Amino acid sequence: MANTAVADPQSGLTPAQLAQRYGLRVAGERPPLVEYARMLWAYRHFMATYSRAKVASSFSSTQLGQLWQVLTPLTNAAVYYLIFGVILSQHRNVSNFIAYLCTGVFVFMFTQAAVQNGTSAITNNLGLIRALQFPRAALPITVTLIQLQQLLMSMVVLAGIVLLTGEPLTFNWLLIIPMLLLQTIFNVGLTMVMARLGSKVTDLKQVMPFVMRTWLYASGVLYPVTLFRQHLPHWAANLLECNPPLVYIELARHALLESNQENLVTSPTRLWLLAIAWAVVMGLGGFVYFWRGEEEYGRG
Repeated sequence: MANTAVADPQSGLTPAQLAQRYGLRVAGERPPLVEYARMLWAYRHFMATYSRAKVASSFSSTQLGQLWQVLTPLTNAAVYYLIFGVILSQHRNVSNFIAYLCTGVFVFMFTQAAVQNGTSAITNNLGLIRALQFPRAALPITVTLIQLQQLLMSMVVLAGIVLLTGEPLTFNWLLIIPMLLLQTIFNVGLTMVMARLGSKVTDLKQVMPFVMRTWLYASGVLYPVTLFRQHLPHWAANLLECNPPLVYIELARHALLESNQENLVTSPTRLWLLAIAWAVVMGLGGFVYFWRGEEEYGRG
């Protein structure tokens, strides 16, 4: 009796059978992982256009406009140089401390900005999420693309700093391309993790600046990473040397700074293996973790 009440009188099929016949599903239902990836790829033009528009409008209300994309990391580097280079005299331990410091600051800020903005990728776009049906992973990916575009502008300035401080232009500079690719994949995965966590714990955004500041000090941005071996237990030094931002920063320094080859925390081969491992683990892991919460975003 119950079945005939819910069945279609013409076809004799239940609503579930009708939905299966015509490829219908519950609104907001999480699709299979592979299908979700295909849907996300279909939105690649949206993500690229949206990220470019965000970059263009991000500093539209300021007099210097997008020049702040370069001035912000430069100002941070200047402050850190004053404290760590001049006051604490860390420049004595590195032959080209200015380029060493700027490389670390620019590369770390790519991850820092992606994480901090990714934390609110869902909560800041609830109107868009509730109005349109699209794979929500497009939002944290867009956050990373925005930061990548800003980093690319900063890298032009960094190249000038490196050359002006006496470093030669070598073929090693081409290694920056795969390094940035791996770091971008890592950032996308991490941003997806933070986006899902931030959608559940709204106060997380207030905590992240303290977390990122601690991560900054643990990533060898402001001083030679060789100091880890001199001042930390062996196990703690090994742990910090596997720290992903440190790995990507060291690869950038290896590519750009001829004078820094003796200060690398470990061999370039091991750094590349770690960089690939972090990109794969965080990229895939973050994507799966975010996908599992697809039905939760924008609810409530």
